[in-house]
Amino acid sequence: MRGGVWRVALLAAGMMLGWFGLANAELFGPPKSNLWPRWERHNPDDARTIDHMAWEAFLARYVDANHPSGINRVNYKAVSPEDRKSLEEYLIRLQAVPISGYNRNEQRAYWINLYNAETVKIILDSYPVASIRKIKIPPGLFTIGPWDGKVMIVEGERLSLNDIEHRILRPIWKDPKIHYAVNCASLGCPNLSAVAFTGQNTENLLAQFAVDYINHPRGASFKRNKLKVSSIYVWFQDDFGGSSAGVIQHLRQYAKGDLARQLLEYNGGLDDDYDWDLNQP
Repeated sequence: MRGGVWRVALLAAGMMLGWFGLANAELFGPPKSNLWPRWERHNPDDARTIDHMAWEAFLARYVDANHPSGINRVNYKAVSPEDRKSLEEYLIRLQAVPISGYNRNEQRAYWINLYNAETVKIILDSYPVASIRKIKIPPGLFTIGPWDGKVMIVEGERLSLNDIEHRILRPIWKDPKIHYAVNCASLGCPNLSAVAFTGQNTENLLAQFAVDYINHPRGASFKRNKLKVSSIYVWFQDDFGGSSAGVIQHLRQYAKGDLARQLLEYNGGLDDDYDWDLNQP
């Protein structure tokens, strides 16, 4: 009898821990911006560029940027063995780049492309999968998603996706539009770019993706006179002014049409939502 009680207790504990992991991700949000000083090094006078043509070719083949939903879809199922090998070789080449010697523009494009290409590889390694959150890469028994797994090595340092986003991109560039560039392979996320980022095109792409996301219902919309936004604006509210008012001010910069008119008069709170289903056709 006591054995049965212990089994029930263990099951309940497991359920609570699993719930806490979900609650931590959904309610408390992703990690804070926390600079890794080692990656501040750069050379403003360096004029070299990094070759992202292999990634560009992959995106051209497998990203549908004209899907009627307005959300770019990645045809993971159709990726050929040859193109998967090409993606893996591209990632190996990127990780061999001595990135600390490049200028800031090249570095920003580099980190964004590395993040996105590695995310696609992680999906392909586990495909078919319904959501990136189903993929577990150590550490952590109750890990949700692959973001803390040290899956890359750059300049001798082991890196995770979270390291790139929260310890490099966010704290170094301090630009909320970074959130429109890094892609988590989910329908609720800003679109995976159908072109590679470069030192020359990144500013234009970030501005365009901000417009695209904010003016799509998953980014911002009004439901019964209440503003409903992507959970990104709640999880990363510190990057968007630190308050609901700051988020609204950010949205106003890029909103168009009816959304822009409604935002001009709105000073209420935020409802939020996020769709973690895989961004496949």
